[in-house]
Formats: sequence, C-alpha cells, structure tokens
Amino acid sequence: MALPLRRKLTIISLVIYWPVLFFLSHIPIPQLVREAGVSDKSLHLLVYLVLVFLLWFSAYPDGKVNWRRAAGWAVFAAAVCYGAIDELLQEYVGRSCDIADFLANVAGIIAGLALFTFLTFWPALLVVTGISVFLLTNLARANPADLMPVISTIFYPSAYALFTLLWVRHLRVSLLLKPPQLKWLAAASVLPAAFLLTVKLFSVLLGKSFPLRSVILAALGITGVVAVFYLKAQLGRRPPRNVVTE
Repeated sequence: MALPLRRKLTIISLVIYWPVLFFLSHIPIPQLVREAGVSDKSLHLLVYLVLVFLLWFSAYPDGKVNWRRAAGWAVFAAAVCYGAIDELLQEYVGRSCDIADFLANVAGIIAGLALFTFLTFWPALLVVTGISVFLLTNLARANPADLMPVISTIFYPSAYALFTLLWVRHLRVSLLLKPPQLKWLAAASVLPAAFLLTVKLFSVLLGKSFPLRSVILAALGITGVVAVFYLKAQLGRRPPRNVVTE
C-alpha cells in the first residue's frame, strides 16, 4: 500500500535530519558558534523537539499521543536512549559528556510529546515552526545578521513565509476563513506580524539590537504569502469572459 505524500515527506525529512544531527553533534564546535555565544541548552531542546516531531508523525501521521498506549512511551524511550548515547559518544570526539545537555534533550522530547498529546500534524507543525523561529532568532548572544549576513538574508523571509503559510492553512481548515474575505486578510496578516514583533522585542529584552533589516526581510516573507493567496482568490472571483461565436 502506497504511503500518503505527507507521510513520505516526513519520513524523508527524518532520514535526512537524524544523520545530520548525529554528525553535527560529533564534530568540534565551529568557531562561528563559539563567537555567536549560542545557548547550548536551548539548542539541545530545539533539535530534540524537532527530532521527536519527525519520529512521532513518521510513525503516526494522523494521531495524537495517547499515553494509555505504548506508542508514545516507545517514541519517548527511543529518543531518550538516543540522547543518552549521543552524549556518551561525544567523549570520544573531543567534546564533553554533559548531564545538563542530556536533560535539555529530555526537556525537548517531553515538550514535543506533550504538544502532540493535544495537536495533530498541521497544528503541531505550526507550533514547532514558531518555536524554532523564536529560538533560532534568540539562541545567540550576538546578532546572527552581523555574523552570517547571507544566511540571515535567506532565513528571515523564508522562516516567516513558512510560518504564515501554515497559519493561512489553519485559517482555512480550522477556522473556515478563506480569501478574499476582509476577516481573512486581517487574520492572515495580524498574527504573523504580532509574532514577528514578539520575537524581536524579546531579543531586545535579552540585550540584543533591533535590526530593521531583519524585520523588513521577515515582513516581506509574511506579505508575500498573504498577497499571493489574496490575489489568487481575487482572480478566481472574476466572471469568465463571454465567448462570442459566429
């Protein structure tokens, strides 16, 4: 029996993500990461949150975690065991085995499975995307745009475009709001914009700058998605042209 496309893509993402995660955790910490002052514990939480998202929805693409069944506990045990092995192996590649890192791994696993107790795939993906954007923006003490201008130029519009795209889908499926309704236009624009401002203001509270360039790039990602859906809906409302035949 052929697997649905969404499940295939989730499994492919897991097959790519897990080896990449293993590789990155078993090489010396890049100098750029040290210079940026990246929060190690937040990074561990994030990568294991994403890992358990891919693990759970690869196995159970349409289900929530039910703690009265073995599936949730099996995913929890598999992820925790991997997190422990991952930390133990780091001693052999010149990195340290840190119990605090392991606890951050477990925190990411628990946070993910707790979310998936209440959320199915698409709402969970929206929330995980928002958490990822928030943490990736605020992981480093330094401003990422100053250290990696090319990557930040790609990250901000694409990350906020993805968040907006998932939010637009939620509006259509869960709240039954569709373009070009004015309520849809307001809802599709306001929440992503509020999310952007929340992320950047939190950065300021952490003592980081408020780079206007990154805000503009993120706003372009949000505006681009909303504009495409709105214009597509407007064009779809045009009455067909009368065809004159002789």
